[in-house]
Amino acid sequence: MIQTPESEKTMSSTTPSSLASVAQAKPERNGTNSAQGTGLETRGIHAWFGKNHVLSDINLDFTAGSVTALIGPSGCGKSTFIRTINRMHEFIPGAAMAGEVLLDGKDVYAPGVDVTKIRLQIGMVFQKPNPFPSMTIGENVLSGLKLAQLKVDNKDDLLEECLVRAGLWTEVKDRLNTHGGSLSGGQQQRLCIARALAVRPQVLLMDEPCSALDPGSTLRIEDTIRELSDTMTIVIVTHNMQQAARVSDYTAFFLSDGGPGEMIEVARTSEIFSQPKDQRTENYVTGRFG
Repeated sequence: MIQTPESEKTMSSTTPSSLASVAQAKPERNGTNSAQGTGLETRGIHAWFGKNHVLSDINLDFTAGSVTALIGPSGCGKSTFIRTINRMHEFIPGAAMAGEVLLDGKDVYAPGVDVTKIRLQIGMVFQKPNPFPSMTIGENVLSGLKLAQLKVDNKDDLLEECLVRAGLWTEVKDRLNTHGGSLSGGQQQRLCIARALAVRPQVLLMDEPCSALDPGSTLRIEDTIRELSDTMTIVIVTHNMQQAARVSDYTAFFLSDGGPGEMIEVARTSEIFSQPKDQRTENYVTGRFG
């Protein structure tokens, strides 16, 4: 008897119809494709590492209060793209970018813009959970306030609010003074989300936040994403097509075909997984390449 490799089993079970049904099972949100002046936009984004041109002419509107998934093969520039949004890319030696990132219609790269303030408005959650190891759970959540020298009337209320929103309160409320490193991987990732929420960002960027987590932790993170999107704009990089179908309102497909990464198409997630306009998108979401 010939055993089917696990990768082939996964691909054979992932079809446009199955992914579309997952996407269509979510409640349809109102909103427009244009977030002009009210959300987040990128205009003509290019990025380089030294002489290596890694992103070319990315134009995307992120509707306020929506979740947008960025999908595509490794190396096509998805993570680089979200790092241009909150001005992390420029701190990599040899890195450069061109174009505009507009938050509420104002370019975050305009002369005189305070980078620290931009990062308070546009938060980031990374692929690997990174709580501060020497800090307690409570100190981790509130650390952004201290770094940004922000004052709040009641830190205990804010601490509870952020942990509740991150889906972690009931699990840690009796051990807030233990170190963040004592938590499981999934709990640490939700702790990092709570930390990002404490400074009340408008936008939350998430770079493969579930890639190292078990299915149960992944589900809890996805529930958190959907709840948070009621009050903020979320952009998530993911290689998991089922995850994109479950959590996102819009999906953008990136591809690098021997040159810099490009955005091939963007549409409502249900459309990307049922009727993609570009054959390359269909090939990717059905597992024919990538």
